[in-house]
Amino acid sequence: MTYCVAMRLADGLVFASDSRTNAGFDQISTFRKMHVFEKPGERELVLLSAGNLATSQSVISLLERRAGTDVHNVLSSACMFETAEIVGQTMREVIRRDNPDGKVGHVDFSCSLILGGQIRGEEPRLFNIYPEGNFIEATQETPYFQIGESKYGKPIMDRVVHYNTPLDRAYQCALISFDSTMKSNLSVGMPIDVAIYQRDALKPCFTEQIEEDSRYFHELRLQWHEGIQVLFNQLQPPVLGDR
Repeated sequence: MTYCVAMRLADGLVFASDSRTNAGFDQISTFRKMHVFEKPGERELVLLSAGNLATSQSVISLLERRAGTDVHNVLSSACMFETAEIVGQTMREVIRRDNPDGKVGHVDFSCSLILGGQIRGEEPRLFNIYPEGNFIEATQETPYFQIGESKYGKPIMDRVVHYNTPLDRAYQCALISFDSTMKSNLSVGMPIDVAIYQRDALKPCFTEQIEEDSRYFHELRLQWHEGIQVLFNQLQPPVLGDR
């Protein structure tokens, strides 16, 4: 299981993903789920992945192998919409190759992707690409996407994030969303990869990998926990029986 979240905001884009792919009694595996494609001065693209690891790795490998070649690829596309089409087509290609008849042995070969970035000449854009290869785009009214184990981290996103949220606050919200998810589901775990892209920069994102010993993350989760407790204790309790 995994959890990824990405936001398209007035000031730019924020991405975050965990690295855990298996959490059992005797084995914990980690693989990076954030991948960057870039041409400084022309385009900056970030891809987050969730779902079947073999499928997502094959998709990323094909995209990387074709980048810079004569084949139409994510570094030669004319716009972000066209880039999302290339990623979706590559996903369908991999699934048809590895699992042409649907499910084999009750194994789900599907994966989900979030693609975000900016190509020179257009606005930053963000797409949620489904296992079937089709996709939807984030808007000012719906500025974020989640894939993977999303339900535990969704309430904070719904209550806090809007299109005009500053990038630093969105970064905080992403970390709190991960903390809430990890609190309730052990299959999501550290480290957390974060990328922040500032609108119109067209240069490499600010990136950070947050490890278990991150002082800032521990302070943030403690402040959030204590703040919720204080707020809850300040709520006016009901008068039971007087309804």
